[in-house]
Amino acid sequence: MKTVKVLGPGCPKCQETYKVVTEAVAESGAQAQVEKVSDFAEIAKLGVFTTPAVVVDGQIKVVGKVPSKKEVLAWLA
Repeated sequence: MKTVKVLGPGCPKCQETYKVVTEAVAESGAQAQVEKVSDFAEIAKLGVFTTPAVVVDGQIKVVGKVPSKKEVLAWLA
């Protein structure tokens, strides 16, 4: 099972990122756990200082922008 973390305090772009990620996971049928991380200390521990960001299985995939659903589907494949 993949672990997908959506990092951000809850701003509109962070909310949009979470929506895109959850839709992509549902669409792909991938076994993935989506986790929303809004604690700045936890986000900084992951090495991210600009949000929104997405981390898949410990790898930072995108920082500072909302990914497209196509991008997220590629990360889940």
